[in-house]
Order: sequence, then structure tokens, then C-alpha cells
Amino acid sequence: MNASRIWNRCEELARFSEQADALTRIFLSPQQAQASACVAAWMTEAGMQVRSDALGNVIGRYEGMQPGLPCLLLGSHLDTVRNAGKYDGMLGVVVAIECVADLHARAQRLPFAIEVIGFSDEEGVRFGSTLLGSRAVAGNFDLAALDVRDRDGVSMREAMLAAGLDPTKIGTAAYRAADVLAYAELHIEQGPVLEAEGLALGVVTAINGFSRRRVTLRGRAGHAGTVPMGLRRDALAAAADCVLLIERLASAEPDLVGTVGRLETLPGAINVIPGEVRFTMDVRAPDDAQRLRAIAAMDAGMRALCQARNIEFAVETLQQTPVARCAPWLMQQLEQAMRDHGCALRRLPSGAGHDGMAMVDLTDICMLFVRCKGGVSHHPDEAITAADAVLSAQVLLRFIEQFNPALADDGNALKAGA
Repeated sequence: MNASRIWNRCEELARFSEQADALTRIFLSPQQAQASACVAAWMTEAGMQVRSDALGNVIGRYEGMQPGLPCLLLGSHLDTVRNAGKYDGMLGVVVAIECVADLHARAQRLPFAIEVIGFSDEEGVRFGSTLLGSRAVAGNFDLAALDVRDRDGVSMREAMLAAGLDPTKIGTAAYRAADVLAYAELHIEQGPVLEAEGLALGVVTAINGFSRRRVTLRGRAGHAGTVPMGLRRDALAAAADCVLLIERLASAEPDLVGTVGRLETLPGAINVIPGEVRFTMDVRAPDDAQRLRAIAAMDAGMRALCQARNIEFAVETLQQTPVARCAPWLMQQLEQAMRDHGCALRRLPSGAGHDGMAMVDLTDICMLFVRCKGGVSHHPDEAITAADAVLSAQVLLRFIEQFNPALADDGNALKAGA
């Protein structure tokens, strides 16, 4: 296992950015194409056959003991948020390639194939729809997303054509379930739990479900100096009540979180009472019923608050994804690999979304978390240690070498041909 190569490759990928002073690499950008080409070269060097699919995912295949065997899928995403860190997504791709390189150096072939995927879009920064790359692979890509436009007015369809991709062939990116044994992803935790407990690694139990919604409140704009306080229909004051309500209800239950991440005030003048406010809600939980109950309570509470202030209330759902549960038979194999390397065991849910949320529609999934400094992610201060990176690679390699699809439940075993 080449420790310096893992570290240096993460550094190299971070250089492909549309900003000179920050890491930003979005879907279908020239910088993403450069990163994908770099990853493709590393895959080739590691002994893989490399291709790109109709959505720009870069895929390397390492054959098993004989050609054409079902595969164990490994990977993560290569796109970033704006002003990102160096390891979110990228570490999982780099480590997976390193594991295959180790097998190739020893001329070791397994009773199954391995495919490593660098997904082209997970973050959804450019078009507001997350998991585009993995949805295409899993066969659940929403073609309506092709008509969505970015902030420059370019549709996804137009951007794909400009990048040399054919939107009419997205369906060809989908895998057949019979050809896939499981999906495993290594990823930084993006939270503080492992570091707080002094643990390098953790096994994910589930990826929390989430609901993203947009709330619109309408009151009446008016002169800031002439309308008495008791006669105002201030949409921003009502929004403030609603934001605090979301915070209070989300804080009342373990593992439930609620965030208002964007707020727009109209007309937005210093001397005008806000007549309209729009804000977003992001509600997440490891249990779908819990999340939906919380949303219902938030809606009822906000509606009552607005009624008391004579404010019109409207809400729409932008995106909703259920909990993606990791398969126990895969979690157990990850834990055995951790035991083999002397790691203490820790299970934890993922509050952040990952490509597994799409891949679970194709196959069983699992995730290995690597601690990150202070739990900071989606930020330039995102940091890991070289020692943790190497340990994670050793554990993932052990998992691959010992992977046994026959341990799946009966349905999955039949699907895999075990």
C-alpha cells in the first residue's frame, strides 16, 4: 500500500479547480474533465480497463479469475461544492484505485470482478439535483433534470452536448442488477463523532433520509417609517418565528436535524417592510417516519404562526429521498476487516447524503467512514491524517480480499449467482 501515492493523488485532484484560490469543480466543467482524465490514467496504471459512460462517470474494471464475472462496485464522486475541501468524495476514489493497484502488483485475481467508479456529479451544485452520476448507474436517473438550467441559463442537456455527451444515451449507463454483487464506498465522516471518540474508522448503518423544501411567506410591503408596528404584515418577522420553530422541533428529538440554509427577502430595501420572504428547509433523520412526522409538525406550526400575523403561507417539496440502509451482511464484513487490523468497532449513521442513496436501488450498499479533523467538511479546512488514510486503505483492501457474496440473504445470493 503506497501511502505517499494516496496523499499526493488527493493533492493532485485538488488542483483541478475553476478558482485559483479555492477548490471548486462542478459537473460538466473543463476542470471535471481534467480530473476524470487524471483518474482514468491512474486506473489504467492500476491494471484496469477504463471507460466513461453517458453521464461522464469514469469507470475502471479489474477482471476476476475469468472475464465477465459479476463485480463488486467501489467508488465515490469527483465533483465538489464551491470552496470545497480536498477529501470529500475524492478520497474514496483514490483509495479504491490504490486497493486495485495493490492486487494488480501481486497479480492477484479474485472470484469476482472489481469496478471503481468516479461519479461525475453527487453534490448537485450546478443544476440543483444531487446524485446525478450514481442515479444514472443505478438506473433511476430523472430525465426531467435535463431541462433544468444552471445560474448562467444553460440547461443540463445543452451542457452535456457541449461536453461531448449524448443525453439520449443516459439509459446505457445503467448496470444490470445481476452483474453487481454490492457497492462499497469509503468516505470521510464529515462529522465530529469518530474524532471525539478517538477512533479512526467507523461503519455506517444508514444514510439519513432528507426532505428539501421551499417556504414562501407573503405579507405586505410598506414604508419603514410610517406603518405602526401593530398594523404591519411583516413577512420577515414571521419567517424569523418559523426558523426558530424549525430549530426547536428539530432539537427535540435525537438524530433529527433541521436547517434553514437560504433566505431571500423582498423587496430587500433598508427602508421597506419585507412583503415577501422565501426560505429553504433541509430536514434529515435516520428514520423516515420520524422525518415525516417532524415535517408535518413544522408545517402545522408555521401555518399557525403565519395565521396569527396575517401572513400567507405556502410550501413546496424540492427533493425528498428516503433512508438508505446499509446491508448487515456487508457491515459485518467491513467490521471483520477492521478487526483484522486491530481497529475498535463503531457503527454510526451518516447525516450527509452519499451516492449510496441512489445505488441502493441497484444493489446492497455499505460505507466505511474515515475521521476528519473537527468534523469539518465542505470547507477548505477539511483535513485527515496520512495514517488514517493508509489504515482505511488497508481495511478496504482486506474487505475486498475477503469479500464473500454468498453471505448475502437468499434474495441477494440468487441475484449474484452465488
